Amino acid sequence: MNPDPTTSTNRKRPGAVRWAIGAGLVFMTGVGMVLLFLLTLATRNRALYEQNFGWLVAINVAVAGFLLLVIVWLGVRLAMRFRRGKFGSRLLIKLAAIIGLVGVLPGLLIYTVSYQFVSRSIESWFDVRVESALAAGLNLGRTTLDTLTADLSSKTRVAAEGLGRTPNSSAVLALERLREQLGVTDLVLWSASGQALGSSGLSRFDLSPERPSAAQLRSVRNSRVVAQIEGLDEGADGEMEAMLAAGQARIKVLALVSPPSFGFDAEPRFLQVVAPLPAALVADALAVQVANREYQERALAREGLRRMYIGTLTLALFLAVFGAVLLAVLLGNQLIRPLLVLAEGMREVAMGDLSPKKSLPSRDELAGLTRTFALMTQDLADARAAVQQSMEQVDAARDNLQTILDNLTAGVVVLDSQGRLQSVNPGAARILRTPLALHMGEPLAEVPGLEAFSTGVLQQFERFLSDQTPHEGGYWQQSFELSANGTTPFDEGITLIARGALLPNSERLLVFDDVSEMVSAQRAKAWGEVARRLAHEIKNPLTPIQLSAERLAMKLDGKVQPAEQAILNKSVRTIVDQVDAMKRLVNEFRDYARLPAAQLQPVDLNALARDILSLYDNAAVPVHLEAADDLPMAQADPQQVRQILHNLVQNAQDAMAGVPDAQVVLRTRRSDSGQWVRLSVLDQGPGFAEHILKRAFEPYVTTKVKGTGLGLAVVKKIMDEHGGRVDLSNRVTEGKVIGAQVSLSFAVAN
Repeated sequence: MNPDPTTSTNRKRPGAVRWAIGAGLVFMTGVGMVLLFLLTLATRNRALYEQNFGWLVAINVAVAGFLLLVIVWLGVRLAMRFRRGKFGSRLLIKLAAIIGLVGVLPGLLIYTVSYQFVSRSIESWFDVRVESALAAGLNLGRTTLDTLTADLSSKTRVAAEGLGRTPNSSAVLALERLREQLGVTDLVLWSASGQALGSSGLSRFDLSPERPSAAQLRSVRNSRVVAQIEGLDEGADGEMEAMLAAGQARIKVLALVSPPSFGFDAEPRFLQVVAPLPAALVADALAVQVANREYQERALAREGLRRMYIGTLTLALFLAVFGAVLLAVLLGNQLIRPLLVLAEGMREVAMGDLSPKKSLPSRDELAGLTRTFALMTQDLADARAAVQQSMEQVDAARDNLQTILDNLTAGVVVLDSQGRLQSVNPGAARILRTPLALHMGEPLAEVPGLEAFSTGVLQQFERFLSDQTPHEGGYWQQSFELSANGTTPFDEGITLIARGALLPNSERLLVFDDVSEMVSAQRAKAWGEVARRLAHEIKNPLTPIQLSAERLAMKLDGKVQPAEQAILNKSVRTIVDQVDAMKRLVNEFRDYARLPAAQLQPVDLNALARDILSLYDNAAVPVHLEAADDLPMAQADPQQVRQILHNLVQNAQDAMAGVPDAQVVLRTRRSDSGQWVRLSVLDQGPGFAEHILKRAFEPYVTTKVKGTGLGLAVVKKIMDEHGGRVDLSNRVTEGKVIGAQVSLSFAVAN
């Protein structure tokens, strides 16, 4: 059977959502790691730090906050699942805790060590000795530069004094000579108005050399010599390196050249000397200057720097921890998902649901376990279907067997090894006239009225088990005569044929049947044979005896004395009467043994009963008819029915001899089922004795002094040939017998 597509879609949707959430979390974690890497770079690059550190920190904090919210959300979901008692929540919490601790604990340890390392490293950067060394280096560089400047200033002042006696026209040659003497790169002689009077060195090629300012000239006039260092101004590291590379780090000295005489027309001149600084000295000075400046800047921002590094480290820890926890939850979900599938499948199997189970397509062992469980469930479903089919077949066979047992005329009883009742069929209760179902689990010997039967059965089983009696086919067979008495539930004695066999688990099977009617039929047949032989053997000599006696009486009549004649007549009369009685007995034997086959035809019992009544119009005991209206035709032999009715009416009249106002009633009725027509003969006599009721249809059972006991036996035989039934009973009112009733039941004619 194909699964419901809606159900399949619903099952796939949560998996897609989980994968989307997992991919989003992995993406956010990756973004956080990239941002953290950029943050680390920013801490090592001052320019990058100043430009991007703030927003990098903000973005990393935002990512960390988002991851924290996701972790809180997952934690709330786990807590809710745990409270609802969902399977796998404990294991998922344990897995998340274990994996999270594996990532968190080492991270905390590294964080602690790194925190101490960063704190102490930053503190070590600002040691007093480092600061003193930087200050000493800076002072040394300054002293060196001052010394060079002072030396060049002194030499320039001497050169200016010597140049004061040199006219402007020969100043160029003098300047060349002074440049070589001083070892400088450039000399310029300026007038008081700032005009170049002569130059030597690089200035010769400069069409417009840089003139000194008016303030510089005034300063020179006051102090005669002014010196300054150019190219070492504070600025960016790249600018200083460029100036150093272009040779702009130099000492510039401006000295006053005094005129040779004091006159109104004498004009002062100014000698400008430029000497480059040594490259190594300038580089060292710049390095010391930059290091000192950065040191001072860092010293001023030492606490902020420490917070920056610690913050970066803490943020890295948070991102690592949050990422580890998220990975722990995601991995825990992936690990727990097959277990959840298995748990759900096992719960369904425990509830009896063996429908196809969900399995995971992954190739890992846990997913393989779900597939194995699904295959096992399918095998169980197939096995259960086979078992159910087998059980249905067994139930059908059991029902068939139970139906057969319930409808068997024979009794079937199962006993355990102790003789206790385990199972009985309705036939057993019917035959034994005892509700055996009420005595299940009790010994058969304790069932009222069956003590003798139980003793005989148990003895047969003991002999059978001990092999004391020969048996074939694995069973024993024995007949039992159960007589009717005050302690048994039987109205009359019955004959049983019982057969016993062993069942598995030491149980014992007892099968028996009531063969009383068979025995009665055999007895009737035997009596019929006896009657036939007696009729044949006795009837032949009766006629000669009667004729001989009558002839003897006729021959001796009048020939003997009166006394002897009286004796003779009495003896002959006795012989003739007894011969007639013997003839009647022989005729009854003949009639019982040679009843003709019934010629069945539709018969109106009401009309037949009215014909019988006409024969008893003047009888001493009147006969009355109670005919039913619309009585259907009965299937019967009219001659044999007349014989039966005559027999029954005569028996009823004989039973009411001496009863005043007595009458015989013939009654016709239709049965409630409509399939039988009943003709009953009722009298008002003393009824049947108990022992007669139990054996009334056996030959030679009678209460009459002169009766043969074949009347009811003949009635029973005729009704058996009609396929009908004859019933005897006493009519009782208020516990008193008021007469007897014989009922004949005939099948309705088609």
